[in-house]
Amino acid sequence: MKNNITKYSLIAFISAFVAFSCSDSFVDVDSFNEDSESFFNSEEDYEDALIGAYDLLQSSYLNVLLGEIASDNTVAGGESATDVPGIQEVDKMAHTPVNAQLRDIWTWMFAGVNRANYILEFKDKTDFPDRDKIIAEATFLRAYFYFELVKWFGDVPLAVDQRLLFGDQDVVDRTPKAEVYFQIEQDLIFAAANLPVTQDKIGRVTKGAAQALLGKVYLYQDKFPEASVVLEEVINNGPYDLLADYSTMFENDNENNIESVFEVQYTDEEGAGFDCLQCSEGNVAVGFNGIRNYSGPLFESGFSFNVPRQEVVDEFEPGDTRKDVAILDIEAWAAQNSDVSYTEGFEHTGYYNRKYIARQGGLNTADANLTRPNNYRAIRFADVLLMAAEAFNRGGIDDNKAQQFLNRVRNRAALGDVTVTGSELTTAIYKERRVELVGEGHHFFDLVRTGRAAQQIDGFTSGKNEIFPIPSIEIELAGNRWAQNPGY
Repeated sequence: MKNNITKYSLIAFISAFVAFSCSDSFVDVDSFNEDSESFFNSEEDYEDALIGAYDLLQSSYLNVLLGEIASDNTVAGGESATDVPGIQEVDKMAHTPVNAQLRDIWTWMFAGVNRANYILEFKDKTDFPDRDKIIAEATFLRAYFYFELVKWFGDVPLAVDQRLLFGDQDVVDRTPKAEVYFQIEQDLIFAAANLPVTQDKIGRVTKGAAQALLGKVYLYQDKFPEASVVLEEVINNGPYDLLADYSTMFENDNENNIESVFEVQYTDEEGAGFDCLQCSEGNVAVGFNGIRNYSGPLFESGFSFNVPRQEVVDEFEPGDTRKDVAILDIEAWAAQNSDVSYTEGFEHTGYYNRKYIARQGGLNTADANLTRPNNYRAIRFADVLLMAAEAFNRGGIDDNKAQQFLNRVRNRAALGDVTVTGSELTTAIYKERRVELVGEGHHFFDLVRTGRAAQQIDGFTSGKNEIFPIPSIEIELAGNRWAQNPGY
């Protein structure tokens, strides 16, 4: 059951780990004040704290949503040009340091870092049989959250095995991203060495997940030889394969399948409100992606954000079996089903992100638009194959292997082999990543790290929009000692 991660005793958790949501800054004012003398005295204490760290992964729905909207894959959508202004600004590359959604990403990812560091700060306090595995999981989570932070904001404050406490914002500095990347690498190397190949509890991080994320971190730094080695190890030695039937990939009854290297677990067990979206145990992005005022079979209504552009729809080759799984053509769907009705939202394109829109089915909450149980496939084996193909190709290591990895993904989509080499192969890999991973939040960062963003994204300014602004309130709370990112 996917609930292995997301279900826990709320009373026990609160007593050990006060919620972060009312914090005034990335430094958690109210949380983590538990006296260590009365906590981390048993395996159960460590487990409770670890579940709390996993829980912050659920707030990364916003990273996925904005990662698509910032790219040339989708437009903001919504009800109007003023519906969630922060999302509209990112779509137009007009975001500023007072953007509420960017501040949420900053705050929520640092909350995850703090929760992981809380465990690591006391990692040696109590011994028990599974301690090394729990420490490795916490170390992976710290790396995951820091990778999100460095992708979005560049240089960020780095804390290792200690919490960022109230008052630290007065003295802590932003750490150069190269140093943050180095710590991420070290964390993932440690995690991979200490995590099992498989876990008894679904949703827990594994050796393969740590290796795959490490390969991705290397790729983001153009460390192609290092990326090729670790990604090939996942391909050859991990318990993963491409799912034979791609059409079931994103359905709720086929989560944590053989292609899943790492999934963020969601349930419908707790509701959320617009004043506390991160409180949801469900995938909030699913409701945001949904069809506005929809009535008909299979799907449920939503808020019509993050709607695909015609441009990305046209990227699919004729006969590509992924197209109808990834993209819902609402007009064609309505033509096939006479009982379908819906309202066109702002910037209506006629398309929706079918991977992550709400399906019909019984829910345990009345707050359906904000609490959906769709897991986020954070790292898929197809992504690993395409990252490996890129590393072998762009690193000038072995174009034959690059072709093999690329063509495994293409053949699953009923497409023929790519036989080109060199820069033509690079272009083919880029194209394949776009159509395979559309709707999954990766494309903006792919464009940035490969130097293609300025040519592909309207309004993108080189030297500025590769990263996002540090929230102005964080700079103020740091005593205005931090320099803002260039251009903001």
